[in-house]
Amino acid sequence: EAVRWYRLAADQGYAGAQSNLGVCYTHGTGVAQDEAEAVRWSRLAADQGVAGAQYNIGMCYAKGAGVPQDIAEAARWWHLAAAQGCEPALGVITELGL
Repeated sequence: EAVRWYRLAADQGYAGAQSNLGVCYTHGTGVAQDEAEAVRWSRLAADQGVAGAQYNIGMCYAKGAGVPQDIAEAARWWHLAAAQGCEPALGVITELGL
C-alpha cells in the first residue's frame, strides 16, 4: 500500500516520495527488485537535492547497480550528499580517502 502512495506523490514530483520509491525498488519492498527503476527514482530525488538519494546514487555507481560502475561518479554524488551533512556519505568519503 505504501508503494502506491509513494508512486502517486513521486509522479507529482515530490522528492521524498521519489527517494522512498527508489529504496523500495532497491530492496524489492512492495515491488519487484529492479536496479534500473531504483536508479531512475533515486536520481529524480537526488537531482532535487535529497541527500539520502544522492548517497544512494553514489552507492549504485560504486557497485555498478543499474548504472555502469564508476567510482568517480560515485564520489561526486557522495560529496554532494556529504555537503548536506549526510553521515553515511561522510563515512564512505573518509573510509575511501575521497
